[in-house]
Amino acid sequence: MIIQARGAVLPDSVVGELWIEVTSGLISDIQLGVHHQPDTIADGTLIPGFIDIHCHGGGGKYFSDSSPDAISLAIAAHRNSGTTGIVASLVTETIKDLKQQVGQLLPFYNRGEILGIHLEGPYLSHAKCGAHEPSLLIEPTISQIKEILEVGQGSIKMVTIAPELIGAPAAIKYLTANKVVAAIGHTDGDESDAKVATENGATVVTHFLNAMNKVGGAGTIRDFIEQEGRLSIELILDGHHVPISTAQEILNTFGARVVLVSDAMAAAGSVDGDYLIGKLPVIVDDGVARLKSNQKLAGSTLTLAQAFIKAVAECQLTIERAVAITSTNAARALGLSDRGVIEVGKRADILSFNPSTLKITRIN
Repeated sequence: MIIQARGAVLPDSVVGELWIEVTSGLISDIQLGVHHQPDTIADGTLIPGFIDIHCHGGGGKYFSDSSPDAISLAIAAHRNSGTTGIVASLVTETIKDLKQQVGQLLPFYNRGEILGIHLEGPYLSHAKCGAHEPSLLIEPTISQIKEILEVGQGSIKMVTIAPELIGAPAAIKYLTANKVVAAIGHTDGDESDAKVATENGATVVTHFLNAMNKVGGAGTIRDFIEQEGRLSIELILDGHHVPISTAQEILNTFGARVVLVSDAMAAAGSVDGDYLIGKLPVIVDDGVARLKSNQKLAGSTLTLAQAFIKAVAECQLTIERAVAITSTNAARALGLSDRGVIEVGKRADILSFNPSTLKITRIN
């Protein structure tokens, strides 16, 4: 397959007219100029497919659903908008229920329909539990984590842990040793907690500035995260979780570390109305999801395509910087070497972005 385009974002530059050859799902050649007989002509600039490392569902469904058809609909809601790699996130449940949900997702991982599974809970702070059921939050133990990983058979790729919890340092060290990304999040901890977590292998911050102490200053967890260059920072760019002005500051200061995530709940790609997150009632109004009990934000209704457009149109990012925070940085955070850039030998997950119309089209 030959794709002709008027431009593309490559790993080290933005180039003009070029063509890309795709063979068996991989990029086999990239050449500047015009191909005499392309199979597809893109109307915009080629960019790599989006990679979402934190997403709970979409299309009206959750990844925790017991129905394979519902899980497929959630995947499709994001794939149809350009997310070519997705990590299925699960909210806090009992360990028994989490094991069951992981088992239900395992076939999707084995078929390559998801990149893996993210456990956002139950090892979270009660004080910063957000849209997680407080009564189900527990402290981590190695034996318990081992049981869940065994059920996952290699599919669990990330676990969010509040670093101040008893048992957190050992749990983070164990996860890292088993090639699972340990993420700091839903935490009421301070700089010392985050420092210990990072020393034990934590490499990601779950939705920065949400469900953590927001006030900066010496000794705070925010101050540590901002100074610790090893930590990738998740950012939900919907204008609600973080104001656009604050998002711009984060992007300008920590752009090389930022990973845009959707943190999408079921209403992404669907309609307003009543939903659940776990067992907690949620109301989605004008695309904003909030818990009915206290009006706290309960995930987003974003797709990464919408986040990419906001990054360009509202945060004034260049297209290459927007690509980094929606594709390249996510691949690096997960340790994936086969995607996230347009390059020979990589997966041909390719989109076309038209800057004039802000339209994103999936090419392959």
